[in-house]
Amino acid sequence: MDNTPTLKDRITQDMKDAMRAKDAERLSTIRLLLAALKQKEVDERITLDDVAVVAIVDKLIKQRKDSITAFAQAGRQDLADKEAAEQRVLQAYLPERMDADAVLAAVRALVARLDAKGPGDMGRVMAAAKAELAGKAEMAHVSAAVKQALAG
Repeated sequence: MDNTPTLKDRITQDMKDAMRAKDAERLSTIRLLLAALKQKEVDERITLDDVAVVAIVDKLIKQRKDSITAFAQAGRQDLADKEAAEQRVLQAYLPERMDADAVLAAVRALVARLDAKGPGDMGRVMAAAKAELAGKAEMAHVSAAVKQALAG
């Protein structure tokens, strides 16, 4: 087994660094993330790999985006700013995102490999795309690319 640190190890180390630096905002966000990871592990009796950790980080970022929109509409800029700060901390744990062209190319290759034709194969292609592109691309972009690839 290789000894490369996992993403979870890196998050734990970052928590210790934030404690030493007395960076309260960053520390609370990292603790929130670690709690979400621990909850998933306990609920499903599993040990999370990097792909699963990225999926949870993605979910937490999406929640932050939704909260920022809601708080901004309600005129609570203070809360929107707090959510945005948390989002920036979480963003550091995501791998480099693919651009739209790379997503489309990957989806087209997947469609060809699965011999998918037409909108009826959308579910099958999305399932394969989720497995292959999780954490590398936003699923909204992947979904749009799948629709485009299957339409043309």
